Amino acid sequence: MARIFEEHTVRRVTSLDGAWRFCKDPSDMGVKDAWFDGLQSSYTVAVPSVWNTERGLLTYEGVAWYEKIFHTAGGCLRFCFGAVMTAAEVWLDGKPLGTHYGGFTQFDFIVPNVAAGEHRLSVRVDNRFDKDSIPQTWVDWYHYGGIVRGVTVETLEGICILSNRLEYTLSDDLTTATCTPVLELYNAAEKEESTALSFALNGEVRTRGDACVSGGAYATVTLPRFAVNDVRLWDIGVANLYSIRITTDSDDLCDRVGFRHVEVKNGAVLLNKKPVEFRGVNRHEEHPEFGFAFPFSLMKRDIDLALEMGCNAIRGSHYPNAQEFVDLLDEAGLMFWSEIPIWGCGFSDEALANPTVVSRGLQMHREMVKYYYNHPCILLWGMHNEIHTQTPAAYDMSKLYYEFLKANGGNRLVVYASCHPDNDICWEFCDLICLNQYFGWYYGYEDDAWEKFLARFCRMTEEKGIADKPIVMSEFGCAAIAGCHDDENILWCEENQAKQISACLKLFHAHPRVAGSFIWQFFDMRTCLEAGLNRARGFNNKGLMNEYRKPKLAYYAAQKLYRAFAEEHL
Repeated sequence: MARIFEEHTVRRVTSLDGAWRFCKDPSDMGVKDAWFDGLQSSYTVAVPSVWNTERGLLTYEGVAWYEKIFHTAGGCLRFCFGAVMTAAEVWLDGKPLGTHYGGFTQFDFIVPNVAAGEHRLSVRVDNRFDKDSIPQTWVDWYHYGGIVRGVTVETLEGICILSNRLEYTLSDDLTTATCTPVLELYNAAEKEESTALSFALNGEVRTRGDACVSGGAYATVTLPRFAVNDVRLWDIGVANLYSIRITTDSDDLCDRVGFRHVEVKNGAVLLNKKPVEFRGVNRHEEHPEFGFAFPFSLMKRDIDLALEMGCNAIRGSHYPNAQEFVDLLDEAGLMFWSEIPIWGCGFSDEALANPTVVSRGLQMHREMVKYYYNHPCILLWGMHNEIHTQTPAAYDMSKLYYEFLKANGGNRLVVYASCHPDNDICWEFCDLICLNQYFGWYYGYEDDAWEKFLARFCRMTEEKGIADKPIVMSEFGCAAIAGCHDDENILWCEENQAKQISACLKLFHAHPRVAGSFIWQFFDMRTCLEAGLNRARGFNNKGLMNEYRKPKLAYYAAQKLYRAFAEEHL
């Protein structure tokens, strides 16, 4: 899918982005009326996009259809979707290809023996939420719908590489990486075929192998181990990346990797055996003009703004971000926290125990790990955010997800963000204790509220025997309407927001148990008033910038302190 480098030099890849035909289906009659055989009434829209930016569709939540007429030379075709909000059903020339659930990870369908000529690709998109959905109906971001990331069609020949992960361990002195490539293959031919495999790092072939795959079948192949000596480590602000090129007799796949080691030791987070303090922000990949179909140029601008502010980390709240954005983080040497969209109070106890919800969440973790495994910037896998972690259902869910991510997620820390510090029963299923608290905004207006809370919480961790786990303040902050000023520091003014953010950052930085902070939020973002959240302007206004990335006073207050913390660390 879309990366900031070419993934293939042999395989033919054609973008299907651009003009598609579109029709909403509020009565959900499209399948019954066979709209996959052609839309009778439609108009042209852009893909990727969200339909909510179309006139009259801002609040539309339901089913809509997309149709693309394209030409191909034929053969075995792989249709790749970067992301569809939220459920997708796909047809080619009226024949079903399959379905996918989950709005923020890519998926694909392989179709053999496609004839040369003109074809119709039809996609039914459903962004409704119900008791089985992730997220649930009540959520503090906007219910966008549409094909929100790019679409491509690839021509597969012979044995092809669909995905890869480079598993590695570093020596104690961090100078040697012992590497094991794991490949997912597919044979596009009709009969069994064999192929030679090679794996090159920075242009040098490091290991070879072979594979025999039945016609139309998938296979997972592990290549022989190899060592990389004199490793150049990926680190904060030091983006040492290694290029990967994997080849078969008929195909190739290019990727990148960085070698680094993260761990928790003696109550601290260590990156490459050096203590780390997270200087972070929470970022929604959202813009009022584009929704979740976030342009590449704005991704680059967001990263520039974070670097100028003195950040060394970003949390992708609350879902996997676009691959291009994570590629840019790899290049910038910025740490990243990637999570799935299991968000907060919207999940009742019944929802947390719902087998469909639990299995969908596990599948989202599988997809996140599969497609983002090689990104060195991802130091934290996030399981969920602000759910009822004081309940047995949340305990069972956390145990399941934690064990999966520790077993399959590579060298990462596994976390979740809790808003139940006093009665959370899931602390054993995290490597860091991450806390979302809003003293000074929703509650706790006393001058010493934060100090008392941290003292009480630290005593509790000692009593529970978890004082060795570092604390990260994963959300805190308060809202300000951009341009609202008042010398009395009243709520909603920029001065009050800047004052509170400054006080929090100073306190957290000085606290011996706190390993860093992620300010809520990087910028204002649209949210769902229909979900019962009373947000001024229809936006969550806690951003350090407004929705158009114009800084508030709090941005400059945080910038001053984050830059000072960075200098102190050096």
